[in-house]
Amino acid sequence: MTDFSGDDRRFMRRAMELAEAGLYSTPPNPAVGCVLERWGQPVGEGFHARAGGAHAEIAALENAGPAAAGATAYVTLEPCSHHGRTPPCADALIAAGVSRVVVAMRDPNPAVDGGGLARLAAAGIATDVGLMADEAAELNRGFVSRMSRGRPWVTLKLGASLDGRTALANGTSKWITGEPARADVQRLRSRASAVVTGSGTVVADDPLLTARDQRFEMRGRRPLRVVLDSSLRTPRLAHVLSVPGPTLILTLDTESERAEELREAGASVESVPAGDGGLDLAAVLSRLAALECNEVLVEAGPTLAGAFLRAGLTDEIVVYMAPVVLGSAARSLFNMPELERMCDRCEFTWRDVGRVGDDLRLTLRPRLRGEG
Repeated sequence: MTDFSGDDRRFMRRAMELAEAGLYSTPPNPAVGCVLERWGQPVGEGFHARAGGAHAEIAALENAGPAAAGATAYVTLEPCSHHGRTPPCADALIAAGVSRVVVAMRDPNPAVDGGGLARLAAAGIATDVGLMADEAAELNRGFVSRMSRGRPWVTLKLGASLDGRTALANGTSKWITGEPARADVQRLRSRASAVVTGSGTVVADDPLLTARDQRFEMRGRRPLRVVLDSSLRTPRLAHVLSVPGPTLILTLDTESERAEELREAGASVESVPAGDGGLDLAAVLSRLAALECNEVLVEAGPTLAGAFLRAGLTDEIVVYMAPVVLGSAARSLFNMPELERMCDRCEFTWRDVGRVGDDLRLTLRPRLRGEG
């Protein structure tokens, strides 16, 4: 294992900060940052700003100019070795004459994995891998998930009362949480490649499902709105069909008159196989991966939320909890079958607990087997 120096960590940390600047605009590509160091000082910096644009290494090389010769490059993801929308970054680093390349993690893309490092090594450039690898994987969790598991990273967002209720018994749910919490949701939507909901939520709440905070809606990228609607209940005048941006309705039957009406209203309508009580959620995520969706935000009622949980397809849960009580007759967070054994319960680990206005934002991830 490479014994990385303090300077190595300092420059890679800066590369991570640069990568974060492209987090909301690079999908379906990963967010990548690069720092070129020489004489113990940064001589060039860059990050990947948007899909189709210059990669981080190219931006940093242009920033450094002739000073790149003999420099060490710190890159949060392995330099690409194939021709995509842009030429290989490994070749650009070789041509610039860098002496060493430090990479946080190998690229999980099978078209790249190890190829960039091998090309650099063949050119006589020293390579080191694994510095801040966990941080790099977390930064690009959606890209890593799509490449390694064939499905997007799934975040389930919920708003709840202190007693774990999401709506009154009659379905009324606006508004449990306060304005700061609702504004914070825009950050989640803007990071997502797709926002998924169920037809029940569309019928009951008529949500927009748009990323409305201009700080995060960068360069015109809008998340795909996805409605899971096995019986095509989505109204033709629903907000998800009338606001700018694409809407995809996934259903069972795409040949019906109702499906054609929704297409005329502006939606794309596609079929996926049936699953337990509705659509096959694994097939839904597979389709979204094929559409190059890295991260998916699920905003749904207790039925769909419970279905994602039962299917084991939830990677993270974000609950905005308001300091109010709605009572036992109100609707719960999840529709789940009754458990007879405690060992069958769903367990989670805390990632973060923070205050947003008057509400709490609880971030949790499923506890893996063997975790303490």
